[in-house]
Amino acid sequence: MKTVKLSGSPRANVGKVDASATRAKGLVPCVIYGAGEQVHFSADIRDFKDIIFTPETKIVNVEVAGKSYKTVLQEAQFHRLNDQLIHADFLQVSEDKPVAVFLPVKTTGSAEGVKAGGKLVIKMRKLKVRGLISKLPQYIDLNVEKLEIGKAIATGDINIDGITILHPKNLTVVAVQTTRAAGPVEEVAATPAAAAKTAAPAAAPAAAAKTAAPAKK
Repeated sequence: MKTVKLSGSPRANVGKVDASATRAKGLVPCVIYGAGEQVHFSADIRDFKDIIFTPETKIVNVEVAGKSYKTVLQEAQFHRLNDQLIHADFLQVSEDKPVAVFLPVKTTGSAEGVKAGGKLVIKMRKLKVRGLISKLPQYIDLNVEKLEIGKAIATGDINIDGITILHPKNLTVVAVQTTRAAGPVEEVAATPAAAAKTAAPAAAPAAAAKTAAPAKK
């Protein structure tokens, strides 16, 4: 996993009033937990660009009061009206202790079903997994080349060394769904032939009339 840095300042007071004053300065109230005493700090909202506003999960080295903490982002809270970041929780991690994180899902290859007119649908953009930091990949890479229309990749089909996926095994992650373009073409092709068969008997009475006309003379 990639690593980014975040510099923070200790928060002496913790509460709604102090949090509001902190946000008014363009700072985000944050907390680090998971290794004993919690560490409350604030950081510049602009420094979260490569931490939150990205599909990738990263290790965050947080520096507060001369100390460095290796963490992963666990939760981010946003204002319900303007979507501005208002709080961030970080989990301190270690090399020898498994951690649960969300990893983004990416696909590679062109599915056979898509070539046949189907549509590739990613139903799970992120998957929650557990593993050691050293084993966690940047993202979950799924090869979809062999997927035909109506076929899917479920969580039970994904195997990553040293990683446990924390979802039911029958959960669909990626699938190729049918579309109108992928519908059967036999019916359309048969229509002109069927029309010709229907029109053939109608020509018989006209031919018979022409044949019968000379007999009256």
